[in-house]
Amino acid sequence: MALSSAVVGGGLQPVDYLLNTTVATDYDRTDLGAHMAEIVSELALSGNGIGLFTAVNVAHSIRHDCDGVVVDATVGVSKPTWASDPDGGFAEWTPGTINIVVQLPVALSGGAVVNAVTTATEAKTQALLHCQVPGTGTASDAVAITWPSLGEAELFGGPRSEWGSRIAQATYGAVKAGVESWKARHLGS
Repeated sequence: MALSSAVVGGGLQPVDYLLNTTVATDYDRTDLGAHMAEIVSELALSGNGIGLFTAVNVAHSIRHDCDGVVVDATVGVSKPTWASDPDGGFAEWTPGTINIVVQLPVALSGGAVVNAVTTATEAKTQALLHCQVPGTGTASDAVAITWPSLGEAELFGGPRSEWGSRIAQATYGAVKAGVESWKARHLGS
């Protein structure tokens, strides 16, 4: 099962695949479903899936795990944004994406998975602030939480629950390392 904020395959659904796809920094297609369908066809995949897009080379994906929770993150922070524009206005979208994929070995209840998304997002923001990135993310960030559909469902996904704390630690570690890697590649630091 998966819950995702992805434009392609987002929402709550069983999934057969999840793709994180690199696109050019000047990517301007708005037919994301059609574009992902082309990629799925080329790869001969079938079933339900999630499609994420990023200008970060997915070879630079960072994996971090914490006691059974695995997080993969592609981190691009060329255009960080604040969730709420400090001036109270609408800010234009600009490229820059942090895609986070959280894989859990245990089933989750509906409330727990929504809380897991919140926990992963809070941990991402904490890592960005730790790395002195001036924003809470980017305008096109996506998160996907995946878990097995069988087994007794865990009731909690918040940062002080058993599995939520692992989500937080793994997400924080992946995003922090991702920002450091991005800065080394782009800023030479």
